[in-house]
Amino acid sequence: MSAPRLLLVEDDPDLAALLTELLTSEGYDVDTAGDGQRGLHLGLTRDYDLMLLDRGLPAIEGLDLLTRLRSRGRSTPTLVLSALGNPRDRVEGLDAGAEDYLGKPFDLEELLARLRALLRRHLEQAARLPVVGGSFEPEARTVRLEDGTEVALSERESMLLAALARQPRRVLSRAELVDSVFEDAEEEGVVDTYVHYLRRKLGRRVVETVRGVGYRVGRP
Repeated sequence: MSAPRLLLVEDDPDLAALLTELLTSEGYDVDTAGDGQRGLHLGLTRDYDLMLLDRGLPAIEGLDLLTRLRSRGRSTPTLVLSALGNPRDRVEGLDAGAEDYLGKPFDLEELLARLRALLRRHLEQAARLPVVGGSFEPEARTVRLEDGTEVALSERESMLLAALARQPRRVLSRAELVDSVFEDAEEEGVVDTYVHYLRRKLGRRVVETVRGVGYRVGRP
């Protein structure tokens, strides 16, 4: 299994360096952003298993960033890490879409334990995703149809279907799908090719075309 991908959005360079070293040693693949604008860009263009988010960020405040990500269909499990730690602040963070909230200063072992709990829940939910006509298991690269038939997918087919199925309410552009699934592709037409492959194996309704915008997973 590949290392879990984590986005760390923290403007304190010393704390960011400490957390990056700690999380890397714990087996996470860490991307860092030093301000809210960079965090928003990474959160929208890359897929993560977890996000660790500060509130007091330059450019875009942390909860505003989280609200924007949620409004765009990004459901990455998020732990807010903030010096604003009273009960009202925690409620604001959870209402904005965070799964957990930890005030600064914090205990490193508690932080790691909370991240492990978030990751377990995320992996359990991601183990099987609903798709038209059945359910999709990304790790196994198979779709189990309602009649019990299993359809095997290639690695790229599976990555494309996962990118769409994990954000069922969002339309993804070809450019976004190239960035997250086909990073080595020179043309966006590769997305159309693999959508064709998925439809040939699973039926035309498995992926919907939104004309002039992009693709989204079909509605089960």
